[in-house]
Amino acid sequence: MTTTKQVLGTRALNRATLERQLLLRRSPMSAEDAVGHLIGLQAQNVKPPYYALAARLDGFTPEALSRPMAGRAVARLVTLRSTIHTHTARDCLTLRPLVQPARDRELTQFRKGLAGVDLDRLAALARELVEAEPRTMKQLREALLKQWPDADPGALSVAARCKLPLVQVTPRGLWGRSGQVTLTTAEHWLGGPAEPAPTPDATVLRYLAAFGPASVKDMQTWAGLTRLRETFERLRPDLVTFRDEGGVELFDLPDAPRPDPDTPAPPRFLPEFDNLLLSHADRTRVVPPEYRGRHWQGNIAHRTLLVDGFLAGLWRLDEDALVIEPFGPLGGRQRAEVVAEGERMLRVMRPGTAHDIRFGTVRG
Repeated sequence: MTTTKQVLGTRALNRATLERQLLLRRSPMSAEDAVGHLIGLQAQNVKPPYYALAARLDGFTPEALSRPMAGRAVARLVTLRSTIHTHTARDCLTLRPLVQPARDRELTQFRKGLAGVDLDRLAALARELVEAEPRTMKQLREALLKQWPDADPGALSVAARCKLPLVQVTPRGLWGRSGQVTLTTAEHWLGGPAEPAPTPDATVLRYLAAFGPASVKDMQTWAGLTRLRETFERLRPDLVTFRDEGGVELFDLPDAPRPDPDTPAPPRFLPEFDNLLLSHADRTRVVPPEYRGRHWQGNIAHRTLLVDGFLAGLWRLDEDALVIEPFGPLGGRQRAEVVAEGERMLRVMRPGTAHDIRFGTVRG
């Protein structure tokens, strides 16, 4: 296939990514299908995946994600970037093997605390423990310490998490429910063996369908993997290529949507840790350079507001109000559209409750 070096500007990349992220218009997909299309939703906390889908899906209610989670069609476990994601059951059983080399590399940082620990034996013992009954990390750590009393307790916990695909069992993760983080293996929880890891080729194609056009470095950032250049080169004959305004080569699927840069992008309220803001090495397609770093404070991510497709402010839910803090002045029409989207989000996520919508201090 003949490739091209057409330059895609920032707005063109923005609109292409928003379209694939289901953020230009709400999709009729089911929650489970959307989780699969997006290759998981980052989920350090319970609520963000629900808000992520509320921004993307037509007719979404929190029960639409809680139901497949309770039915074990989706689950929460550590995968990409060594962080907890909500994945479909199939991706739980395949993506984790794909990123296992990264989890093995992570363990090298804890060698001192694991001196004398047989990691294969640790994995076998931890599996036996959590498959006998789901356990908290504290319970698992205490049981492992009996076998290796001289090891660092925290390192033992990390080793169990890195060596095994540990799923957080319900009711953890269900909307409106509470519960400790209690763990068992993905295979035990989902009722099937771990499947062979998907080829890097297949995962590249899925990544481009959800996040493209993208560079090799973009995908490596998303996956927490390295050495993917060879995979992209192998796929090159079946892809199209572009350049961004900085000259970086971008790969894409030939028939993937690349909307006109002037396509309207409605406001969207996104949760903390939304994949849209985490899945590229160069995030200027969503984060204007002047706002870089404003949606983070230390290790804390804030909930973000998109206006015209780009990061434009933060938001929070107080007890009786949705508080919006824009980074700059909003025009009258933009302000009205933000309020309308906020009202919609509240109807979906806080039905039957009364909230004011307030604009806080414009963040400088």
